[in-house]
Amino acid sequence: MINTTGKQVYLSCGRTDMRKGINGLVAIIESSFKLDPFDGALFVFCNRARDRVKIIEWDHDGFWLHMKRLEKGRIRWPAEGDESTMSLTGEELSYLLGGTRVELKLKRASVFERRVI
Repeated sequence: MINTTGKQVYLSCGRTDMRKGINGLVAIIESSFKLDPFDGALFVFCNRARDRVKIIEWDHDGFWLHMKRLEKGRIRWPAEGDESTMSLTGEELSYLLGGTRVELKLKRASVFERRVI
């Protein structure tokens, strides 16, 4: 998991086109969020199906693009309402991303074999 200690986290409410790479997501941060992508914060995006998450992070000399694809389940993601962004703590982000594991464990037995086709 990403180290979120002491970092501000900004969540993009609603869905984001996951075909976008670093440049496209940084453009969203600058134009829609009206924030500086170089301030060391984490910027989190989710797709329509809520099974993929991308996180952009500036690391003093370049951007990191972290991506997670869930094999089962969905992430509980806020819909875009009055606000297009939400500010979270690192701990709240961990709960949001980790909530799927708790939910899946309660609903089904553990997976013993994994295959990618």
